[in-house]
This record gives sequence, C-alpha cells and structure tokens, in this order.
Amino acid sequence: MKPLPMRLGDLSVGFVQALADAVRSCAHDPAPLLEQFGLDTARLAQPLARLSIPRYMRLGHAAIALTGNAALGLRMGQLSRLSQVGLAGVTAAQAPTVREAARTLIRFEPLYGSNYRGQSSLHEDARGAWLRFYSISPYNAYNRFVVDSIIAGWLQHLSTVAAQPLSCEQIDIEFSEPDYALHYSELGSAAIHFRADTNQLRLNHATLDLRNPQHCPSTWAYLLQLCERELEQLTRTRSLRERITQLLGPLLNGGREPDLEEVAARLKLPTWTLRRKLTEEGTQFRAILNDTRRDLAMTYIRDTELAFGEIAYLLGFASAEAFQRAFKRWNAQTPGEYRRRQRQSA
Repeated sequence: MKPLPMRLGDLSVGFVQALADAVRSCAHDPAPLLEQFGLDTARLAQPLARLSIPRYMRLGHAAIALTGNAALGLRMGQLSRLSQVGLAGVTAAQAPTVREAARTLIRFEPLYGSNYRGQSSLHEDARGAWLRFYSISPYNAYNRFVVDSIIAGWLQHLSTVAAQPLSCEQIDIEFSEPDYALHYSELGSAAIHFRADTNQLRLNHATLDLRNPQHCPSTWAYLLQLCERELEQLTRTRSLRERITQLLGPLLNGGREPDLEEVAARLKLPTWTLRRKLTEEGTQFRAILNDTRRDLAMTYIRDTELAFGEIAYLLGFASAEAFQRAFKRWNAQTPGEYRRRQRQSA
C-alpha cells in the first residue's frame, strides 16, 4: 500500500480570526485572502474546525505580503482573544490567577493546536516562570510570524486575565534579529534576546500571582472538568506505536537519530518492556522510526518550501546525501522528482 504523508500538525481556525483582525488593522480587507485559502465565513464558524500547519504558514506568508507588514505576527498576538483558542481559552479566562491561566493554556494546548515538533511548556522556579514555545527551526518568511504571534498572544491573553497590561522580564527568540526588531518594543520594556536557545517569555511571581477579577470558582471548576474530559478523549485511544511516533518528531530534530533507550526513557518504560510491547503489536522500533521519517519527509517535500538539507536535519539525518539515498529507497524516486510531481499534480 502506498504510504500517505502524515500531518505536521493543525490548529483551531480561531487563530485565523486574529490574523484577519491584524490584516484589517493594516487597512486591508482579509476576506478575499481567506476565501483564497478556503476559509469563508461558514468554514470559520464550524465547531472544532482545524487548519493544517503548512496551510496556516502559507496563509500567514500571504497576509504579510498583502499588508507589507513583516511584523504582522506581533500584531496578531496583540489582537488575539482567549475565546479564539476555544475551550482552553474560555477556561483560562476564568482562572483565579495569571499563574493558573498560564498553566491552563499550556496543559490544554492539544485541544487547540498540535505540532509533531513538540508542545509548549511552563517551567516554574523559585522566582517566577518561563512560558516556552517549542522550536520550529529552521526559520524563514513562512514561520517567523508563528513565534511572534504566540509570544505576543500569551502576553495579551494573560493581560486579559489580570485586567491590566502585563510586562514580562525577558523574551527569548530563536531566530536572528529581523528587520522589524523595533516592533518588539510594543510588547513592553522586556529585554529581547535573539538567536536564543529557545522561544520563551519570563514572568515574575508578582505577575503570576495577580488575581482575575472575573473569576467565578464554580464556573472555573466546571470548565476544567470539560477540558480534562476532552484531553482524555484525545489521548486514551492511542496505540503504543502512535505514542512513539508523536515522541519521535521533537527527538529527530537536530541531525541526530534517537534510539530505543531514549524513547523508552520518555515513555518511562524499561527498554526491554518497550521492545516486548512493540513485538506484541507486531512491529519494531526501527520500523516505526523509518516509517515516521518517510511520512514526514513526504509531507515536508509536498507542503513546505524547505530545502532538502533542512529536511534532512529535521529528520535526524547526518547529511542531505544520506537523506536523499533513504528517500529514493523508500519511494523509488528522488526528493526532487517527488516535489516536482506533487507540484505538477496540485
């Protein structure tokens, strides 16, 4: 059977509302652009509707081209609303404090967005916390706006909870300082560090402890129950193979190949137990690794503009040549031939 390219991830169409508002703030009508991407009013009103990550990146790139505003991602974040991230956002809006709102947005992120590259995280310590967005490198004109919109959006959402503008202590951005770097000053007086090890913002304890004047304990408790129920529904039916496939994405990134021991540690299983369970499911770790690489390779080539060397790095190959040999072995054609045929048939 011919393998089907796997999805790189998707997110709620609610994110499109912030993009439309940002385009509108630049004195442009977003409707023609959205319709070009199949996002008419009816589609945007569908419950639980999702948009693929590659399509979202192409939409953002097109919106930046339309407006001529390279900092559009920052504007998107500033104009975003908690309701646009669905049930998780509505729940966060009822959190008792900024801290609980941040925890809610991070814990229930799978309800409004998923990406094989990873999941956002909250790192709390004695002095405050980091809200960390996973790496989506290599960066280019198609994905820098995503990082900008997430960082600015977090700050906007938590400001909504506190009913006052919040200032963070520091913002770290993985990519190099862009031409529009001055626009980051709109996020407050925080120190901005480009070419950082990760994408994150820092909040101190005083900010995290700010109370939500709109908090209602009973509503908050009920919404949390709904979120937990939805999250359980998302995760309880996954097979071991599916769980490993989800883990492999972030582990592959960086030109290295994860091994069975590393995956077993992430699953909190002894290596021999993981090997036995995979045998019971009729598969092996190497087969899952190869299938994941193959499916991701096909998706990257089909849905993105990444160079083959960049794809090789993302899939854990030591070189572009090693990747191209593997791809030809999997599909009986080179990556270049596959991309050309996909573009011709589109």
